[in-house]
Amino acid sequence: MADQNHELRKAGLKVTLPRVKILQILENATGQHHLSAEDVYKTLLEAGEDVGLATVYRVLTQFESAGLVIRHNFDGGHAVFEISQEEHHDHMVCLDSGEIIEFFDETIERRQQEIAEEHGFELVDHALVLYVRPRGSNATRQDGTPRK
Repeated sequence: MADQNHELRKAGLKVTLPRVKILQILENATGQHHLSAEDVYKTLLEAGEDVGLATVYRVLTQFESAGLVIRHNFDGGHAVFEISQEEHHDHMVCLDSGEIIEFFDETIERRQQEIAEEHGFELVDHALVLYVRPRGSNATRQDGTPRK
């Protein structure tokens, strides 16, 4: 808990029990690094914690503003959160299972930098999301249109 207290203070946030508990859940998310507010809320309920869903949303927004977490709005606009990391990575979202796969590819990173420079720009940041499905699957976007 001392680690979470330090991280909250370093981010300029007051240490409160809900903030500490939510940060612990995000840091200890095994297997799934991308959690929705509802996922966090459900985990709190299962642990017997008395924290409301509105508080979870408010704390996650505060964490995002403080740079502790990154919010992603993948296909369908459903927000998920992950702990901010030093190393950059991109994402693949499986349209069949909803699984989110993190990856890093040096060639893609280099090419994006080159494209920005070719157009007279400096690349500051980017977010690449590939929407994928298993070969042979008929998975579609959440709006029902087929992915190509």
